[in-house]
Amino acid sequence: MEEKEKSKKKKQKHQHPNDQTTKPSSDFAFKLSSEVKGLRFGGQFIVKSFTIRRARPLELLKVLSFPPTNHHKDKTKAKLPFPSTTAFLPTNFTILAHHAWHTLTLGLGTKKSKVLLFVFESENLKVAVDRVWPPEIPLGEVNKKLIRGLTGYEMARFKFRKGCITFYVYAVRRVGNLGFSCADDLRTILQSVVELKDFLDHTAMLAMPHQRSIAFAPPVAMAH
Repeated sequence: MEEKEKSKKKKQKHQHPNDQTTKPSSDFAFKLSSEVKGLRFGGQFIVKSFTIRRARPLELLKVLSFPPTNHHKDKTKAKLPFPSTTAFLPTNFTILAHHAWHTLTLGLGTKKSKVLLFVFESENLKVAVDRVWPPEIPLGEVNKKLIRGLTGYEMARFKFRKGCITFYVYAVRRVGNLGFSCADDLRTILQSVVELKDFLDHTAMLAMPHQRSIAFAPPVAMAH
């Protein structure tokens, strides 16, 4: 009887409304940016010094394994999906540092990198925030500068573990706004992340001449 109660409490402990690790909910739980959960680092503090960089639009599509839907002849008029989304990917330094840290600690150091996606309620809001946010930032400063630093905003947080990559997805809207105008984009991104297969050791990509970062490489980065 006691074992059943302990098991029930353990399950309740891991079921947090603002920490979806299996599938996205249709009811996005928005909280003030000062209250929303940030990145989790576990006990390995050195990971906080690892850096992430702002991704280019095509890089985001490649990481999500999401093909461009608009093949317009005039590339200047072709519009990429998710124009209201800002993504941050591990830098080359982070990829190498994870590998070195794992080697130095004889396999005890984490091999998990973090990918961040911020889906804003409008493209204009994304552009305005991009002007303020740095193009590259240490992981340890993300909670303070990118998440807590957005005063006057609400966020809904979603977390997905995919092998050596942990995806953090944040929906961002102004305080007082009802609904989420880019809900379709958010759902598409969440579904894309859910459908991704686990990423293997992405450091192998550094051995490839044209893969100097976490850019998409199906045979190496994905488990089939």
